[in-house]
Amino acid sequence: MLDDLTTAAPSPTVWPAAYPQGYAVVDVETTGLARDDRIISAAVYRLDARGEVEDHWYTTVNPERDPGPVWIHGLTSDVLEGAPLFKDVAAEFAARLEGRVLVAHNAVFDWQMIAREYARARGEAPVRQRLCTIALSKELKLPLPNHKLESLAAHFGVVQRRAHHALDDARVLAEAFRPSLRAAAAGGVRLPLHECRPLTEWTERPRIGQQAGPGGYRPASWRPSRKRPACPYPNPGRYEPGGRLRQGMRVAFSGDTSTERDLLEDRAAEAGLHVATSLSRLTSLLVTNDPESGTSKVVKARQYGTPVVDEAAFGQLLGDVEAAREN
Repeated sequence: MLDDLTTAAPSPTVWPAAYPQGYAVVDVETTGLARDDRIISAAVYRLDARGEVEDHWYTTVNPERDPGPVWIHGLTSDVLEGAPLFKDVAAEFAARLEGRVLVAHNAVFDWQMIAREYARARGEAPVRQRLCTIALSKELKLPLPNHKLESLAAHFGVVQRRAHHALDDARVLAEAFRPSLRAAAAGGVRLPLHECRPLTEWTERPRIGQQAGPGGYRPASWRPSRKRPACPYPNPGRYEPGGRLRQGMRVAFSGDTSTERDLLEDRAAEAGLHVATSLSRLTSLLVTNDPESGTSKVVKARQYGTPVVDEAAFGQLLGDVEAAREN
């Protein structure tokens, strides 16, 4: 039986034709926040074009490792022992996402966790766009004290029953998203949609100094630093479109990539490029598959006139990096 959702104001008479035809409001609980962490529960509320609930679905997932912060999500190893593996629920999960925009609170996190689980299962989630309710609340200029889900819920009078339980968090988000969507439609607001790129190349990075447990998991309370040694070459300046990359150039990345970000960054560093975590006037090149995304790096690149290429073009450029010039 479907949960009763909060009654919202009537939909605008004229609905924007460019708006999506359906949404999948998603929440996943995980063993942690890192790229090697796993999903332990997932929930999906399917909504129609105007935000009305069609149905919902929930499952726990056996992560084949320790469950992480049990004091937050409440899912113990005993509870998860008999749960299905992700590969066993992947088809049902995909059916819930098919043809819809994925909606989540801090959507990039949920999407990245989902994309990695599908990569492990040798599949792809049928998601092509996502919408972050944090970004939408900013577009609507909602007077929120912060960007927590509980603040968004309180603004719309939604009662949260079990925080950090995937099904209840998805319900709360669906309740808050519906009036947000209607407000956006009434105001002619462009929805902050971002492209989702399934991972086609990725790697598992085993945790260091630990014995492997069941499923190959190495329990640890810390993760190795991803800090790289400083680039040994001076920055030769900006990349010239149509030219070659040169060792020492500062390269920044933004948005989803089909190749896992760590792998792309490793390859750039191995080619003698300086991998930058932020974008400044000294940045030689920005790599992004979504130059219209409006991320801070994309906005700064536009302001500074920093050259922009997509992932495929960058891969080609990496095959022919010019050696640093001697002083």
